[in-house]
Amino acid sequence: MTSNFETLTLERDDRGVARLTFNRPDKHNALNDVMILDLRRAAAELAEDDEVRLVVLTGAGKSFCAGGDIQWFTRTLKKSRAGRMGEATELAHMLYDLNHLPKPLIGRVQGPAYGGGVGMISVCDVTIGTLGSRFGLTEVRLGLIAATISPYVVRRMGEANARATMLSGALFDAEQALEIGLLSRLVAADELDDAVEAVIADHLEAAPGAVAETKRLIDYVATHAIADSMIYTADRISDAWESEEGGAGIDGFLNKRLPPWRSGA
Repeated sequence: MTSNFETLTLERDDRGVARLTFNRPDKHNALNDVMILDLRRAAAELAEDDEVRLVVLTGAGKSFCAGGDIQWFTRTLKKSRAGRMGEATELAHMLYDLNHLPKPLIGRVQGPAYGGGVGMISVCDVTIGTLGSRFGLTEVRLGLIAATISPYVVRRMGEANARATMLSGALFDAEQALEIGLLSRLVAADELDDAVEAVIADHLEAAPGAVAETKRLIDYVATHAIADSMIYTADRISDAWESEEGGAGIDGFLNKRLPPWRSGA
């Protein structure tokens, strides 16, 4: 896979690891309408590609994602309310598509992230950042609100931490990003790629279909009452036992051999 996008690069290696890179380094990978559409197209392509087992999301240059592009803001300011609603809806769909990608989404956060960039981190399943990076939900300092990204940001860091960061718009450091759960792990810049590779290696041990079902499972139980989840989870584990992957995995366990998706099988 080597797809052509105006604002992104997308490549896949022989292991089934795709690398999706924001490619506007001169603009600190700031989001605009073109990038949002590119990301929606990339998410659809990745979701449908059975050869892709996981996706690494990162940025070119020194910044992960600086939020919204100023020129995009200028164009949005001139639009009607309906036009602004349309752009916000596209952004919402893009975040939804990435959040519900049926494969692990690993955030390789190689630099600072602000506003929508924090939203992009929040839809990742695992996030590894670098020491010295800065983060911020700065919308209120422009008289705006972090609206479209808020479902993912609040779920990621919790209500208390969302209040502590979103209401002032103050910047915070990588250590605080780790403490509040925005980052899963924090490393020195020269250790970032090794740390990402370690996460990749762990995920390549998991059955792709089971991973997709587990992402759906987590989303369901996080948003439903326990009584509802009891029925749902009983159905899902019954399906898993009857699946091809489940059969291969249990057979491999009982007969001491690796299932087909495991490295070295």
